[in-house]
Amino acid sequence: MMMKTILIVDDEPRTRQGLAKTLDKWANGEYQIITASNGEEAIELMKLNKIHILITDIRMPEITGLQLLKMAKEQNIHPVIIVISAYSEFEYAQEALRLGVINYLLKPISKKTLLEAVEAAVEAVEKQERAEKIEKVVDKRLVEADSQNFSNRTPIREAIDYINSHLKDELTQKEVAEHVHLNASYLSVLFKEHVKMTFSEYVTRRRIQRAKDLLISTNLPINDIAEESGYKTAKYFIKIFKDSEGMTPSAYRKTNNGTAF
Repeated sequence: MMMKTILIVDDEPRTRQGLAKTLDKWANGEYQIITASNGEEAIELMKLNKIHILITDIRMPEITGLQLLKMAKEQNIHPVIIVISAYSEFEYAQEALRLGVINYLLKPISKKTLLEAVEAAVEAVEKQERAEKIEKVVDKRLVEADSQNFSNRTPIREAIDYINSHLKDELTQKEVAEHVHLNASYLSVLFKEHVKMTFSEYVTRRRIQRAKDLLISTNLPINDIAEESGYKTAKYFIKIFKDSEGMTPSAYRKTNNGTAF
């Protein structure tokens, strides 16, 4: 897994070095700690490195901390941000919050306060990465189907719930129709009208979505993922997956596992 990076930006060498020393000890080799003495240097570092957490002073010559945050945002750079300052004026905090800062620390900063803020930022980074990963792997057609405003008692809602909870089983349209007390042909018509997909397409998409979730969130072997997703053989599962995603399950796992859940 790629090592995450914390960037400290402060024009005061003593403060900058003190923060870096504290965080180096805390990180224990799990985070890379880098520093910049001004906003211009910070922007260059952010262009060259993926910065996960940015700790920046507010008051710096030439480019202030707030200007740095605006510049990063304009360049689509979105680290989790902690602002530090010797100034407690409310307008600084207000502007910082508008720019997405999760913590505003006043100098002098105790080690305890700094580490609490950084640990909260680490949690925010993990949450952000989970959201990005889910966004990347989610099937938009399924999201649209799930957002349909079905009453809990309609046959279609019942059919969808039954499919979703029996993906591992051998599902047939006849079986689902019997469960919701409808004729199979009538269920087929209703399903396509309301879900905007055929019964078989919905089942396949849901199974592939299940497989994608397992591929990126577990280390289960492909055989087990095939079984968990409702496929009797890995060979058939790999074929269906490749038809859907344009790559094998193993390649998909490798491509999407830059960061872990």
